[in-house]
Amino acid sequence: MNASCTVNRITVNRFSECEWVTVHLDVVKIVNGSPVLEGTADFSVKHQMTLKTNSANWSEKFTVSRAATTGQGRGVAVKFSATSGGGTRATAHFPQGHTLDSAAGGSVDYKTAAIAPKKINPKAKTTYGYTFTKAGYSPAGVSYASAVYRCDNYYGSTRASRAGCAIPDAPTGVSMVGLARIDEGIRNLRSRGGHYGDPNGGKPLHWMINKTQEARNRAAVCPRTAPADMRRAGRTSCDEYPFASTYEGGTALAAAQREITWVKVNENKSQGGRITAWRGQMHVMDHDPFFVIA
Repeated sequence: MNASCTVNRITVNRFSECEWVTVHLDVVKIVNGSPVLEGTADFSVKHQMTLKTNSANWSEKFTVSRAATTGQGRGVAVKFSATSGGGTRATAHFPQGHTLDSAAGGSVDYKTAAIAPKKINPKAKTTYGYTFTKAGYSPAGVSYASAVYRCDNYYGSTRASRAGCAIPDAPTGVSMVGLARIDEGIRNLRSRGGHYGDPNGGKPLHWMINKTQEARNRAAVCPRTAPADMRRAGRTSCDEYPFASTYEGGTALAAAQREITWVKVNENKSQGGRITAWRGQMHVMDHDPFFVIA
């Protein structure tokens, strides 16, 4: 689903952005060495960018509205440019020299150089630039940037690429529904006031890629052996929440904001598989925010 638009804001979800910008332009002439304001032009630009979970190449469309003008604001020509980074090249398509007296549309194509398996490209954003000209008047320009995006091939291999891109600051969500004891443990914690990872008004968790710290986090909260009653029930695997693989894991939070639940080994394995699949599909990397549905 594409992000919806709000004027003068960037609205995002995990794989799309809508940016709606208003631009004010002063039309100025130099008279006897001094700038004189002779008109204005006001217009808006609306961008719709959609990234791909299975490709590091994508495109966006944008529209430039007809300008509302005063004085000599009519007849202003505009040229458009777009530049990116993080291993991605942006190519702009626009009727360069179009005047703001009527609306116009354009697009930007994004192509990312091949990403090696297990690699994560630097975060990047698009800088949009406009140059305005009118014969006899001073040239002008304006620029603004998109939301931050990031491409990776973290789950790629020599056999098949899984490169894709996401907006890392937009939280995603992983569901524990159907994992009976794990789901129950999280809901019990939330009923006592635990709010980290709760999509209903809580603070997000943040994924951590650090196996050494993950092991420390788990050891800090999980006993080596299950209590006798849990062993008799076959629930010998310790499930910790927040997950050990988050920056909120271990003892990072106060005791009232964390819990452990003893579950059967197969349930913990099912959770691991679910999390791995979710991370790959949503391109969740180090420090990315997310919520847990329970």
